[in-house]
Amino acid sequence: MAETTHNSGVRSWIDQHRLISFLLITYTFTWIIQGALAASGMEASWTHSILIGFGGFGPPVGAAVVLWASGGDLRKWIGQFFHWRIGIKWWLIALGLPLVILTMGVILFIALGGPIDPSSLPFPGIYLFALVWGTIWGGGQEDLGWRGFMLPLLQEKYSALVSSLLIGVAWAGWHLPLFLNATTTHGGWPLSQQLLWVVSILAGSVLWTWMYNSTGGSVLAVAVFHAGVNAMGIFHPADMEAMAPGGIPDEWLSLLAELTGAAPLVLVAILLIVVYGPDRLANRDIPGCEAVGLDSRQRDH
Repeated sequence: MAETTHNSGVRSWIDQHRLISFLLITYTFTWIIQGALAASGMEASWTHSILIGFGGFGPPVGAAVVLWASGGDLRKWIGQFFHWRIGIKWWLIALGLPLVILTMGVILFIALGGPIDPSSLPFPGIYLFALVWGTIWGGGQEDLGWRGFMLPLLQEKYSALVSSLLIGVAWAGWHLPLFLNATTTHGGWPLSQQLLWVVSILAGSVLWTWMYNSTGGSVLAVAVFHAGVNAMGIFHPADMEAMAPGGIPDEWLSLLAELTGAAPLVLVAILLIVVYGPDRLANRDIPGCEAVGLDSRQRDH
């Protein structure tokens, strides 16, 4: 009886503090796994990459626990990841806009004096692998939590823009273990690059909200779009030897690469805010708590 009462009390607390509970579980799951990897000193490898990706399941784990405790509809929530009937227009945007963002970044990089080496570009077919990997394991898996759960709850009280920025802050902080791991891309960045990365996270959060709201809550479209933007880094024709002469990174060129990666995201985000408006970031009704089978009571948003 005591155990049943305790479980009921825990579920009740989670239900009363849905977003706080989601963030606590999300951070705990990811930080334990990725923090242990950082502390272990494991070298970069496929095993390391897979474990990093496993740690990235913190947001869907957090969302699932809160939905279970709050009486939400787990099937409806997961169904967002299989919501593919969004129209050819939105699939063309999800797959094509990352290429536009890459092109904008490359043009800006060259205009500001960045060295390029087109011969270093990988085989184009690699993009398909990067897209699939990124959708299910290398970033897209997060979106069931951030966009498929946290966003609808926030949009019950806040505008789509404010909700995006709140998620962006939480999302950026969640990545901390990657900055403490010398084997990850984030590990060796100076403060200036880290700040630019935060800017790109906030801008990207606006883009992901726009995709989610505009497709009627398709987490699949967001995950594919997210993976596509991440994969564009593989096809940036920067001359890596010129950027790291003698194996020592040129700080200005490294900063330029990050700047020209963030700038297109910021520009597109601003354009979307102007065109669609900050309230919905879409030309349609936007998902709220009903997207995950929860009531719309305003809690600790």
